[in-house]
Amino acid sequence: MPNLKEVRNRIVSINSTRQITSAMKLVSAAKLKKAQDAIIKMRPYSNKLTEILQNLSQSMDSSEGVYTKQREVKNVLLIVVTSNRGLCGAFNANVIKRANWAAEHGYKDLMATGNVHVITVGKKATQFFSKRKVNMISSHDEIFNAISFEAVIPVAEAAMKLFEEGKVDKVEFFYNQFKTAATQVVQQEQYLPVLPPDPAEKKVEEKSNKSSVDYIFEPSKEEIIENLIPLSLKTQFFKVILDSNASEHGARMTAMHKATDNAGELLKALKLSYNKARQAAITNEILEISAGAEALKG
Repeated sequence: MPNLKEVRNRIVSINSTRQITSAMKLVSAAKLKKAQDAIIKMRPYSNKLTEILQNLSQSMDSSEGVYTKQREVKNVLLIVVTSNRGLCGAFNANVIKRANWAAEHGYKDLMATGNVHVITVGKKATQFFSKRKVNMISSHDEIFNAISFEAVIPVAEAAMKLFEEGKVDKVEFFYNQFKTAATQVVQQEQYLPVLPPDPAEKKVEEKSNKSSVDYIFEPSKEEIIENLIPLSLKTQFFKVILDSNASEHGARMTAMHKATDNAGELLKALKLSYNKARQAAITNEILEISAGAEALKG
C-alpha cells in the first residue's frame, strides 16, 4: 500500500487536472454554441447551391463545364481537414485514419506511382502527412485561427486550379461532419469533378410530386457557369470548414466531460485509499504506544 504522502500528492495532482478539464469543457461548450449556429445557418444555403450546381452540371456538355469533366483518374488530390489542437478524443485520428486508408488502399496504384497529392487544413493532419510518402502540396493551419469565407477562398481556388489545369483528375474531402455535440461523422466527399444528381434521390423526388428541375438561365448560361459554379465550390469548401470546426468543439467538450467524470471517480478511489492508509498508520502508532507502555510496566 502506498504511503500517505504519495497518495496525498496524487490527490492534489488529479484534483488540479480535474479543474483544468472542467474549465476546458466550459470553454468548448461556449465555442460550440457559436460554431453550431454558424453551420446550421450555412448548411441549407450550401445544400441548395450544391443541388442547383448538380442539376446544372447534368444539363451541360463536356465542353461547357470545366469543373464537371469526368476524366480517367491518374492523379488524385485529398483535402484533409483536422484541428490545430488535440484533447478532443478520436476526432483527428478518425479523419487521418480514413484519409490514410484511402491513399494506401483506395488509391493503391496511384500511391505507388506518387500520384496521390494532399492539401491539409489543421496542424494534426499536417504533422501526420508530412511524414508519409505523399506529395504535400500545401498546408493551411492558419484557417482555424480566424475562420472566414475570405480565408477559405485561396485554398479552394488552388484546388480548383489544379483540377482545371488537369494536374489532378479528382479531388476529395476528408472531414468530420457535425451531427450533435456528442456525434461527429467522418466524411469522404467528392469535391471535383462535380457529380450529377443521384438517380435514386431523383426518383424519390419525382414520386413525392415535387416540381421537376427546369431552370431558365438569366442572363445567360455561360455567365451562370462562369460565376455560379466557382461560388458554389467555394461555399462548399467553407461549409466543410464550419462542419469540422463545430465537430471539433463538440468532440472536445465531450472528451473533457468524460475526463472530468473519470477524474472524479479516481479521486473517490484515492481518498478511500488515503483514509485506509491513514487508519492503518494510526492503528500502528496505537499498537506501538501500547507495546511501549506494556514494556515499561514489565
